[in-house]
Amino acid sequence: MAAIDRRQALIATLVAGTAARLPASGTGAGDPAETIALWPAGAPGMPTLLPTETVEERSRDAALRDRAIRGVVRPRMAVFRPSTPNGSAVLVMPGGGYRWVVIDKEGYEIGRWLAARGYTVFVLFYRLPGDGWAAGPDVALSDAQRAIRLIRARADHYGVRPDRVAAMGFSAGGHVCGDLATRYALRSYAPVDAADRLSARPDLAALIYAVQSMSAPLAHKGSRALLLGPDASAVAEQAHTPALLVTRETPSCFMVHAEDDDVVPVDNTLAMRAALKAAGVPVETHLFERGGHGFGLRGAVGKPAAAWPELFDRWARSHGMGGSPQAAPAT
Repeated sequence: MAAIDRRQALIATLVAGTAARLPASGTGAGDPAETIALWPAGAPGMPTLLPTETVEERSRDAALRDRAIRGVVRPRMAVFRPSTPNGSAVLVMPGGGYRWVVIDKEGYEIGRWLAARGYTVFVLFYRLPGDGWAAGPDVALSDAQRAIRLIRARADHYGVRPDRVAAMGFSAGGHVCGDLATRYALRSYAPVDAADRLSARPDLAALIYAVQSMSAPLAHKGSRALLLGPDASAVAEQAHTPALLVTRETPSCFMVHAEDDDVVPVDNTLAMRAALKAAGVPVETHLFERGGHGFGLRGAVGKPAAAWPELFDRWARSHGMGGSPQAAPAT
């Protein structure tokens, strides 16, 4: 028991150090002040040697943040509350190649954009499979499942409906999202409280330039190596390829990709689309001539790909989710 207490104290120290390096503003362009810890007694399956949670600022522009978080030790959600909730929630999973979690351009920026249109947004800080957690390649899925369940458990508190909870993921975060959409029912962790009796199935899923295959030639090599190891078997690759796991129960999907993506080939999205169509799952797909990889919001400015967030909002509304009760602000 003492060893567990010491480990929890170490986690608290590490997280406090991380928080000290992040601005604590809850409004405007600052960081959200509200966070939700996923696991009340600490994340399950802790490694013997805990990773050190660190923040790396990658931006060369002092006015534009681009932080990446390594070694997440306390999985959590940062909350963006709209001034007028529209009753819908979105769980956002940033990318980072399973090397880190890119919280600004694929997390906080889209969180602000969606919250301005009435969505209550939860940006997920998920654990990384290379850090030694017992769940191995399912560790990020565990966090995503738990996050959806907690959002539903606290739906009344946040003014959202439990049947209007969407998931959105970017790049490797899109793989987490695809994993969640196809393997939401997998028992990836032992239940810890009443929230775990709720469904982890998202009502909609948005896969943005997402990794969907773990097999060559489509797999993003870095994501595959960190998720499965350098010598993964074909069986392991197939077990973590969402396009091979689609069923009739997979939620409707919205997908975006650029044809000139030289990091995650567009055929990842095409393979997922084909699987969804074959299973009879409704899907909306937008392919853009230019955009490259990792464009998020900022990298799409001035390109046709800049239309994708509005397209998502319209699609979500067509499925009974979202739509600002007032006119959306100009971007």
